[in-house]
Amino acid sequence: MKKISSVLLCLAGISILTACSNNTNSKNNSSKKSVVKVKKQQKYYFKNNVAEIHDLKIEITKVEVKNADQTNSYSDKPLIIFHYKVTNKTNKDIDPISAWQAVFTAYQDNDANSVNKLEIGSTIDEQYLDTQSEKIKKNGTVKNESTYELTDMKTPVKLQATKGYDGSKIGSQTYKIEQQQ
Repeated sequence: MKKISSVLLCLAGISILTACSNNTNSKNNSSKKSVVKVKKQQKYYFKNNVAEIHDLKIEITKVEVKNADQTNSYSDKPLIIFHYKVTNKTNKDIDPISAWQAVFTAYQDNDANSVNKLEIGSTIDEQYLDTQSEKIKKNGTVKNESTYELTDMKTPVKLQATKGYDGSKIGSQTYKIEQQQ
């Protein structure tokens, strides 16, 4: 009799535990909602004079080429000048010149067997000297210019865009050398 009552007591305990665990699961199942967050896919691109990455957008508004004697540059080389607008899409510290340099690299192919990465030139338009390193507010847009010293006045310039410093390539565009008078 003692054995039977022990077995019955064990079975009663097991059934109570099973019932409790089933109730807990059913409560959890009904109260838990399956939430699936769909992260908006980031689009990174450079086309039609617009480069866009996760934290900024750069739009090239004008491209011009000038001989050294047409500029106030200290260089004796002709320059290609990219006028652009930068929009800061985040709260990050982004300034116009750093944004440009993080995204773009300019190349001018030549007859040598090496890649001809162009050197950055000095700012031509004095209006940008004070604003080129100022922080852009979130959703703010600021104008600026960036220049490169040309190797020659015939070979087109290829502007390569990346996702940022050391980022993967997102596009490129080629610009013909057309000297302004």
